[in-house]
Amino acid sequence: MSTSIRETCSGLAARDTQRRIIARPLARGLVLLLVATALAACSAARLAYHQAPSLTYWWLDGHLDLDNGQSEAVRRDIDSFFEWHRGQALPAYAALLRSWQAMALEDLDAGQVCAQFDAIRGHVDAAAGRSVVPLARLALTLTPRQMEHQRRHQAKSNQGFEKDFMRGDQTQRLDSRLARTVERSERLYGPLSDEQRQLVRDWLQRSPWDPARTLAERQRRQDDLMQTVADIQASPGQAEALVAAHIRRIGHSPTPGYLEYSRALVQHGCAQFAALHNSTTPQQRERALRTLRGYEEDLSALARPL
Repeated sequence: MSTSIRETCSGLAARDTQRRIIARPLARGLVLLLVATALAACSAARLAYHQAPSLTYWWLDGHLDLDNGQSEAVRRDIDSFFEWHRGQALPAYAALLRSWQAMALEDLDAGQVCAQFDAIRGHVDAAAGRSVVPLARLALTLTPRQMEHQRRHQAKSNQGFEKDFMRGDQTQRLDSRLARTVERSERLYGPLSDEQRQLVRDWLQRSPWDPARTLAERQRRQDDLMQTVADIQASPGQAEALVAAHIRRIGHSPTPGYLEYSRALVQHGCAQFAALHNSTTPQQRERALRTLRGYEEDLSALARPL
């Protein structure tokens, strides 16, 4: 995928797995916003943004094998979401990007970075709110065959997570995480020096991130999803409340200690981002400024009425 706001947000959090954790079935509706922004945040991808509703539909169909009746309703809901997204979410992201440009040339501390991360999370929460009703409506129509289809996708996704983050020895895993983090960082700042790469490596080495713990939470959320769909179909009148509760459990895991673990990851990621930013040269900061300005221009253009 081309350079995107989603990748910039991942850099802010400095968590190689954050976008994978967020991307879970049913609640994937939350991430329509992130998918749209990822497509939008590159001049070469402006056309792709206009195709985002179709791409989102085909993603859902691939997971659930939608029937004709479901397809029609899902397409309407996706179109409605993107109509809201274009008018409300894109201008909000453009405003964030303007504020980031003012910050790009200055040193940062972890608190400033985390404040921006919280702002992004607020926009994701807004997208979640827009997702409750259509997701509840879809859940009421899902068949056992479709849920089994989804289970197979979950298993395949978990295998991909294990392949990406749990294979090899500790050094190999660290090298892999470093490569991904450097790639994202260089899309913002341009090439990093050897000293900056070592700085990032040191921060990653001290990270509290535990892939086994993260995978366990991922699987808990998947089981929660399946149970939520079953509960919705048993109590249709509670469908929207059950979806909303499921979404809350994604952000606030009932697993003892996981919320503290998640907060520690964010705090560490904010400090890591600030440390790298503060190591950048004037030329790298100018590159970041131009990149952010380009993102803003793209989002502003896409936000204009067709």
